[in-house]
Amino acid sequence: MHHGDPFNRLLVAQALTEDLRIVTADGVFALYGTAVLTAED
Repeated sequence: MHHGDPFNRLLVAQALTEDLRIVTADGVFALYGTAVLTAED
């Protein structure tokens, strides 16, 4: 488990279940194997 925030884990579960991308500046999401579109600050 890479995130301590339960909402982030929920986002990962939703992305994996529905084959969605996560748009984020947080590179930790990629560790879950989800498709990530990197957002810049």
